[in-house]
Amino acid sequence: MSASISVASEQSSTPGTPMADDEMDLENLNVQGLRRPGEEITREDEIKKLRTGGSMTQNHSEVARVRNLSTIILGEHIIEPWYFSPYPIELTEEDEIYICDFTLSYFGSRKQFERFRQKCSMKHPPGNEIYRDSKVSFWEIDGRKQRTWCRNLCLLSKLFLDHKTLYYDVDPFLFYIMTIKSDQGHHVVGYFSKEKESADGYNVACILTLPCYQKKGYGKLLIQFSYMLSNVEHKVGSPEKPLSDLGLLSYRAYWTDTLIKLLVERNSPSLYRKNNPHPVEDSDSESSRHSTPAAGRQGSSSEITIEDISAITCMTTTDILHTLTTLQILRYYKGQHIIVITDQIMAMYDSLVKKVKDKKKHELNPALLKWTPPMFTASQLRFGW
Repeated sequence: MSASISVASEQSSTPGTPMADDEMDLENLNVQGLRRPGEEITREDEIKKLRTGGSMTQNHSEVARVRNLSTIILGEHIIEPWYFSPYPIELTEEDEIYICDFTLSYFGSRKQFERFRQKCSMKHPPGNEIYRDSKVSFWEIDGRKQRTWCRNLCLLSKLFLDHKTLYYDVDPFLFYIMTIKSDQGHHVVGYFSKEKESADGYNVACILTLPCYQKKGYGKLLIQFSYMLSNVEHKVGSPEKPLSDLGLLSYRAYWTDTLIKLLVERNSPSLYRKNNPHPVEDSDSESSRHSTPAAGRQGSSSEITIEDISAITCMTTTDILHTLTTLQILRYYKGQHIIVITDQIMAMYDSLVKKVKDKKKHELNPALLKWTPPMFTASQLRFGW
C-alpha cells in the first residue's frame, strides 16, 4: 500500500471529509493478530500440553499463569517466575533452583550448582559475537548447532512468557543473545529468536528481556537490533503475532520513537543536522547509510510515501500505519493523506533527543555490526539428530 503523505507543521487539523475511494481503511488494521474464541480445555490436558508440546499457544484465562517453580537463582539475581515452564518434574519439588547464567544449566541444589561452576569455564554464549559497543554485545547462535543451550534458554524464557514459545524443536531458529559484560564474563540480558526461513516475513519469533533487566531500555535495543539485521538483509520485518503484553508495549514504543524521529527530521533538516552531529557519510558502512533516518540526505522535501518510510525503517507498512493512527497524526485532507506534526509530537521528539544527549537512552550503532546473513540448504532447515 502506498500513499503520498505531506509532512505538515500544524497544531490541529480535523477535516470532516467523508472517506474517498482512495482513502485507506485504518479501522481494520490487524497488527496484533487474531485469536480464536477460547476452545475449552481441561486443566489436566493443558498441563500435559505444556509439558510435552514444542511451539504452543496457551489458554490465557486458565492454566497460562500456573507456576510450577517458586524461585530461581540466576547468577546474582533471585527471581520469582511468572508462568509455567516444562522443567524436569523433580525440580518442581525444590524450594529454589539454580541456573548458571553462562550455560543456562539448571540444578536442584546449591551444592550441585557450585560443583558445576568450579568445573565450568564458559564465560559467554556459545555463538559468534556479531556486535559490541560500550554497553552491550550481541551473539548469533544456531539452534541446530547448540541444541542444549538453546533449549535451556527456551525453558528459562518460558517462565516469563504467557503466550507461545518454542522449547523442543529449536533447529529451525537462530537466536540472537544480548549480553552485558562484567569481570566474570558476558551475562545474558535478553534475546530474540528468528526463523531461518519465515514464510510470513517475520523478523522476530520470540523476544524477551529477563525480569532483572527490565525497565532499563534493553527491550528497545533488542527490537532495534532485529531491524538492523533486516536492513542488512534488505527486507522489511515485523514480529510474529500474537505478541505478549510487554512485547506489544515495547514494540509500540520503538515504532513511535522511530517514526517521530524520522518524520520530524525529514520535515526540518536543520534538526537532523543539529541532533545527529556525526552525519551518516562519515561511515563507509552500507548498512549504516541505509539505517539512519535520512532526513538530511534526502533534502528538504516534505513529500514522502508510506513505502519510503518502510524502506528507511525496515518496518512493514501495516505497522507504520498502525503507529501513525495510534498517534492520531494521520489525516485525510483535500484528497491526500497528510501527517500532522503537532506540538505534542514535537515535545515527544525533544524528549527523545534529550534522553540520548543525557545518555539516559542508549542507541546501537549499525556501523559496529559485523554480520553476513547466513544461508541454509533445505536439509539444514529440517529437524534432525
